[in-house]
Amino acid sequence: MLRFLRNISVIIVLALAGALEGHAQFKEEAFTQTYNDTSDHSTSVADTSDKMFSFKELFGGLAHKQDLRIGTMFGGSLFLPGISQIYNRQYWKLPIVYGGIGALAGAGGYYLHKYNVSKKNYEAALAAIPEGAVDVSISPGIDYRAKQTGTWLLVGAGLVYWGTLLDGAINYKPTEHPHPGRATVYSILLPGLGQAYNGEYWKIPIYWGCLIGSVHYLYTNNINYQRFKRIHNEATTDPSYSGSISAETAVWYRDVYRRYRDYSIVATALFYLLQVIDANVFAYMHDFEVGDDISMDIEPAIIAPNNAYAFNMMPSAGIDNAIGIRFGIRF
Repeated sequence: MLRFLRNISVIIVLALAGALEGHAQFKEEAFTQTYNDTSDHSTSVADTSDKMFSFKELFGGLAHKQDLRIGTMFGGSLFLPGISQIYNRQYWKLPIVYGGIGALAGAGGYYLHKYNVSKKNYEAALAAIPEGAVDVSISPGIDYRAKQTGTWLLVGAGLVYWGTLLDGAINYKPTEHPHPGRATVYSILLPGLGQAYNGEYWKIPIYWGCLIGSVHYLYTNNINYQRFKRIHNEATTDPSYSGSISAETAVWYRDVYRRYRDYSIVATALFYLLQVIDANVFAYMHDFEVGDDISMDIEPAIIAPNNAYAFNMMPSAGIDNAIGIRFGIRF
């Protein structure tokens, strides 16, 4: 695992080093975008990195005294569902939000409690059976149906919560399209949705393929890890163990599949994060102005002592003027 992270770090450092060495000439107008201009507090303002979240801004937006950034609205909705609906002035949705989440979560908790009670009663009854008794049936048994019902009800409550967040992002009204904040929230809530919002549909199969593949290997590697972990525990704790796999072999495969499982977790997280960053960056850059002319100029140049720093040399080292080649790429 450490070796894998070290290799990733080396790749990132090399990529950054290459980026620092590259030079391109853009139109001057390209650097006058007003995405982060917060002077007018308009809804077209994208989220900035100087202040990720502000309660003052949140409460001001809920009171409709100022406009909220979509990041602030989304962050508030994570902790208190319904904030997005209040800011968007869709108050009629609040009973649906709170009623749906409350009813499903409450019913799910009731059925899971019912399952736990049945399991506790069954274990108590089983412990009360005299030792050596045979053909003893305990009724009622564990209510697994209640466990399944409760689990699905909690999943339903989670889906209502997720739908509340998505609804808030959909009804947020920015003035420009695509809006970087909305694209980011879309990708956080559903991988690929930000790419669809940006009109880059061809990227969706790529990201979904990477995520599905990573999750698949995560699932299979975890199953094999749990299998060999169980075999190793049996081989080392059960004197009557007579399996075909020895404890040494089991521990070797256990460690291998645990390492592969960890790699799969890292890959899943990286692909998920990559598609979020991709949606945000390409929403920002959708109208980034680049010159139509593509050219490369190569010309002789005199390297003077005042720019000797480009070669890690200092004028005090006695370096005189030298003749070299200068080239530039314009696109």
